[in-house]
Amino acid sequence: MTSALDVVIIGALVLHAALLALAAWRLMRAKHATERLLSLELVSVLLLCVVLALALLLRQSLYVDVALALAALSFISTLALARYLAEQRMF
Repeated sequence: MTSALDVVIIGALVLHAALLALAAWRLMRAKHATERLLSLELVSVLLLCVVLALALLLRQSLYVDVALALAALSFISTLALARYLAEQRMF
């Protein structure tokens, strides 16, 4: 028998996966670069939530480290893309 926490985590995982699909669809359909940047940030946050839910469900601490690395890369890429959009040059 599964615990109540496992059921809640599975529900959250399904919900975040559905939202991830919608955000990826929005990323592909965006017309402006700023919309794409915002959608990319949303996709990365939802992917981070999915990885953390998997870490809780599977009780593996390695996935938490993967989520931390993903958060750091997402932050750096958002800063780089925002600077590129603002100044029209990379560095």
